[in-house]
Amino acid sequence: MTALAGLVIVETAERVCGEYAARLLAVFGAEVIKVERPGGAPTRAMGPFHDGESTLFRYLNSNKKSVLLDLDCSGDRALLDRLLTRADALIDDHRPEWAAAHRLSLGGLPDLVHCAITPFGQAAPSHWQIARPINVMNAGGWGWHTPSETPADKPPLQGAGRFMSDYEAGIEAALCVAASLLARRRTGKGQAIDISEVAVQLSRADAVLGRMLAGDADPGPERTRYDMGGPGAAFACADGHVYLLMTTRTHWRGLCALMGDPDWAIAFPDDWLEFHCTPDRVADFRTHFRAWIAHQAKDAVSDAAQRAGVPLVQVNTAADIAHHRQYTHRGYFQSLDGIAYPTVPYRMSAPPARIHSHAPMAGAHQAEAA
Repeated sequence: MTALAGLVIVETAERVCGEYAARLLAVFGAEVIKVERPGGAPTRAMGPFHDGESTLFRYLNSNKKSVLLDLDCSGDRALLDRLLTRADALIDDHRPEWAAAHRLSLGGLPDLVHCAITPFGQAAPSHWQIARPINVMNAGGWGWHTPSETPADKPPLQGAGRFMSDYEAGIEAALCVAASLLARRRTGKGQAIDISEVAVQLSRADAVLGRMLAGDADPGPERTRYDMGGPGAAFACADGHVYLLMTTRTHWRGLCALMGDPDWAIAFPDDWLEFHCTPDRVADFRTHFRAWIAHQAKDAVSDAAQRAGVPLVQVNTAADIAHHRQYTHRGYFQSLDGIAYPTVPYRMSAPPARIHSHAPMAGAHQAEAA
């Protein structure tokens, strides 16, 4: 029996954050009933596509069931009430105004674990609730943080993927729902969970953003301070890219040995990264290192660098990840009818997380729900 077998989750979410939260619970065995608008969820129309189907939707909705409901129709709304009667939890990611109009306001379903995910939380002004991932990323500080050293004459970049903030919020939501389901089992009482996507981003604050929040550093537009003036950057190699981050003399000595102690390195003192890391030295280093790394294979040089204590890693593409040795060793990808699905990055002693069904066709479980 899987970890969450026997639990029923109703998902009215229509964005990546809510769909991902429910997907994580479905992978662990919960029965997730996805409520879609007539015509199907908006994510069905989001690329990239394969054989005419959204791969994003396929990923987010494996292991789920689908019913089509027009919640503005009294008959369909009554069917949702029947689904909620036998459910343990509800996951939603609409604006509070939408939830109120459809009698799904947070706190209005006391018998259930009710999780609502919004950009700024339930109490935020209504015009803030239409924020998109790029707004959330910037409001939470990560638009400033990554990528660093963007030229001043270029517009800000979104960072690591268009849905990073959604996935982060989805993880938090799934964790909160699982904890609240345990409390419900013990007490018989539901809980209301208010997830703010921006607050999730702030909770991920690293040393630099943390120093600003603590008042130890003044916030400003100079994103180069994230690198502390160091040489960290992505570099092209023979078969892709690698990322190097150096901050200590140990890193520097290890890299010099890896490169065969080139003559140009003599001009750099051992402690230059800590005490003499000037813009001119950084530029000079990058010029020389760029010429050397261009002839190296990313997997081999990254492995050798890490053995030498140098924080250099390969920049993986989606194609690389599918064949990555660590993911293969962990059984992270599971095959279903010849399609490889990502699962979850942890193992449990109970039967493991399992992909047992593809994302459903719209309304595939209508008769079952009725």
